[in-house]
Amino acid sequence: MSESLVVCDVSEDLVEKLRKFRFRKETHNAAIIMKIDKDKCLVVLDEELEGISPDELKDELPERQPRFIVYSYKYQHDDGRVSYPLCFIFSSPVGCKPEQQMMYAGSKNKLVQTAELTKVFEIRNTEDLTEEWLREKLGFFTNVNICVSKVFMY
Repeated sequence: MSESLVVCDVSEDLVEKLRKFRFRKETHNAAIIMKIDKDKCLVVLDEELEGISPDELKDELPERQPRFIVYSYKYQHDDGRVSYPLCFIFSSPVGCKPEQQMMYAGSKNKLVQTAELTKVFEIRNTEDLTEEWLREKLGFFTNVNICVSKVFMY
């Protein structure tokens, strides 16, 4: 018999915090790290960090427990423009308990929809979370936008 996939709700306080984070005016990197309160089956705030680089962020993540991260990143484009994309990162390290992995994986889409995010990434090893990795992932979105723009120009 297979177990049903557990989908946890998002705490109301966290929903409000994510809304405010989305419209923040600050221009430095910042992160909201979230975890699941297993007893309440609720996604809750774990930690809020300001002025943190991707390399510093990875040091804040547990090596054997999943976490959800919403990361506001100051992205310098090749043409000199600066943008501040909101990235959703699902950290699901190898070695997590299977029940934890299922609970987080089952709740990920609901959290992404609640936070209204489109740049969604996953890491299986916290060491993979580097500035280079993030820039590469965000570069994909930039290249897709350029290609779509060119298609509509012709």
